[in-house]
Amino acid sequence: MFPTQCDSRDAIARDRVKFKRVVFDTNVVLSALLFRSGSLAPLRRMWSSHACTPLVSAAMAEELLRALSYPKFRLNQHERDALLLEYLPHCEAVTVPSALPILPECRDANDRMVLALAVAANADALVTGDRDLLALDDRFVIPIIAPARFLKRS
Repeated sequence: MFPTQCDSRDAIARDRVKFKRVVFDTNVVLSALLFRSGSLAPLRRMWSSHACTPLVSAAMAEELLRALSYPKFRLNQHERDALLLEYLPHCEAVTVPSALPILPECRDANDRMVLALAVAANADALVTGDRDLLALDDRFVIPIIAPARFLKRS
């Protein structure tokens, strides 16, 4: 039902497309939110200006909440809430069905939820810095791209 492979013509054609509905992995969102002058800060302007629509599932939102609570970030509840308000209101919530299509094998089982969200939402792209996910691009129907490439094309 859901194809998992693309040929090289598909890859070339999708390189010419702008991405509107996008799954950002949690580390990309964290970087955009926490490092206001970092290389991913422009993502915040993109989603707040509706240049792109982040797609989020309950599992991805839970992971973001958990990550913002890591002691290394030293964020209090008010700061975490403020960061979430800069992101979640701009997101489209997607329900990921329990019966998932066949997804490419992942080294990290947690990556499956990102792939499943991308498929369930029929995303235009999955944006990640995770090398394991980036390596799946040629075996996944939805483009998996690095944040710098996404920013360059958008």
